Amino acid sequence: MTYRHTSHVTGWVGWIWFAGMLMVIAGVFNIIGGLYAVMNSDVYVRTPLRLLFFDVSTWGWLHLIFGVVLFLTGLAVSVGQPWARVVAAVLVMLNAMTQLTWIGVNPWWSLAVIAVDVLVLYALIVHGREAREPSA
Repeated sequence: MTYRHTSHVTGWVGWIWFAGMLMVIAGVFNIIGGLYAVMNSDVYVRTPLRLLFFDVSTWGWLHLIFGVVLFLTGLAVSVGQPWARVVAAVLVMLNAMTQLTWIGVNPWWSLAVIAVDVLVLYALIVHGREAREPSA
């Protein structure tokens, strides 16, 4: 006797695609911001009291690399790659934690982003398998 596991796709699969597309958009924004910082490092203001450990060019390269990782992971989440769920969950957790550093500056935006991050994490962790194409 052979048992076949049938998967039930719920409405949460839309949240998984939503998570992937948000990551793609965030990746594009990071890529643009990173390229801008690399090419125009004199536009950004640096003060000794700000939390900036690197020069603006290095900061721009970090944003550029993080943007590419976000973009590619978002695409992989959208097509149902299992490895992408793990990477996306880590990236979303990092994003939520970094929002805590901005909560004093812009509390409503930070709380909104953290709330979306929690929903995205729930969709990725609990319902992530639904985005994968069924095997024959």
